[in-house]
Amino acid sequence: MEVNGYKIEPGVNLECANLEGANLTGANLKGANLTRAHLKGANLIGANLIGAVLTDAYLSGADLVRANLSGANLPGANLSQANLSRAKLSRATLIHTYLDGAYLEGAVLLEADLSRAHLNGATLEEANLTSANLEGVNLEGAWLLRTNLNLANLTRANLEGANLTGANLKGANLTRAHLKGAKLTDANLSGATMPDGTVHD
Repeated sequence: MEVNGYKIEPGVNLECANLEGANLTGANLKGANLTRAHLKGANLIGANLIGAVLTDAYLSGADLVRANLSGANLPGANLSQANLSRAKLSRATLIHTYLDGAYLEGAVLLEADLSRAHLNGATLEEANLTSANLEGVNLEGAWLLRTNLNLANLTRANLEGANLTGANLKGANLTRAHLKGAKLTDANLSGATMPDGTVHD
């Protein structure tokens, strides 16, 4: 498969490639090197990006519905306004990744590292963040209805104004987290460590 003159295949080196707006539906880019690649508005629906390297890649507005990014490396990547609904991101590295306004409804982020990520205004309804690392993450104004944050690390996370209605925060670490104006109606905080260091009953 060839797109914009680039060969699309597992393990391919696409560092700094320009694939803006490219149609990569169902593409197999397992283990590919997409460091600093330009994929703004690209169609990656159902793409296989398992273990791919997307460090500092530009994916703003990209469509990644049902894409498999398990174990992918995305530190510093720009995924603002990207659609990651039902995407698989288990054990993905998303350190300092920009996900502002991104759609992550039903996404699977088991054990993902989202430390210092930007999720301002992101939609994470029914996403699974079990055992994810969200230390220092910015979730201000994010939509987290019925999100599973079981055992997640939310140390120093900014959840100001976030909607966590019905969220599962059982055993989560919220030490020094900012919860001003956050909606926690029907949220499960059993065993969670609260911002003041106390453990919720």
